[in-house]
Amino acid sequence: MGFPGTWMTESQSTIYRVVPKCACSTIGQILYFSDHGHFFDGDIHDAQDGLHKWGFDQSQKIIQKNVEARTFAFTCVRNPYDRIVSSFFDKICAEQRNGRRYRENILPKMMRRYGVDLNSAQFDQIKAFRRFLLFARDTIRFRKPLDPDIHWSPISSHIGTFVANGGRFDTILHTEDLKNGMEDVLQRIQTPFAVDLTKVPRFNEGITNQIKREYPVADFFDDLSAQMIWDMYKKDFSLFGYNRHDPAAKTATKPIDINEIHAKLAH
Repeated sequence: MGFPGTWMTESQSTIYRVVPKCACSTIGQILYFSDHGHFFDGDIHDAQDGLHKWGFDQSQKIIQKNVEARTFAFTCVRNPYDRIVSSFFDKICAEQRNGRRYRENILPKMMRRYGVDLNSAQFDQIKAFRRFLLFARDTIRFRKPLDPDIHWSPISSHIGTFVANGGRFDTILHTEDLKNGMEDVLQRIQTPFAVDLTKVPRFNEGITNQIKREYPVADFFDDLSAQMIWDMYKKDFSLFGYNRHDPAAKTATKPIDINEIHAKLAH
């Protein structure tokens, strides 16, 4: 199976396991800058050079070699409540950079089937989100009416592929404390160019027709939807230290235990 979703700097300074909706655009741009002294002009996910990516045939052997050699490796996680709300507004509500809906051949039809009404100018964001949540839960728990999308499938399932196939993380960052986490990463590796994290802009905001979220994240969850989130992301809550009882509590309540994560995701 290899190491899908894995990127590595061309200088081979570090390996990064991408997790969608966990600051992956910003992290990818920081790694690109650390090798080239400038940011990629565009969405880093579209970059065809400047980074090794597992999706490139020519990169797979060199990534495999560095994983086996224990080159410094890291990933980044996020509060499941925040991540699923972000996925809803980014991938269900908004048009993408190309002016089209995300996965336009299938997701709009699925949203109509679940009663997600986005057509009115003042649609009920909370009602629409909770109906989307039912759809997302069905994809994760039953793999119906389709397999879970990468943007809301559990974080543990993403990083678990890296561990199960023989990789080992040296550190795991929290999106909620990204600056400090990336400072730690950059201090532990050798890069061709220094990165001033105070001057890193916000990336991946070039989406047209972006719908503004009208409520705090916690308002999107009642007792039933919070229970659904627990059913969907039990392992993410327990492994990464987030508070399952309070959707308003964004930051983790305990440090990540790297050894525990490797032990529980190795198979």
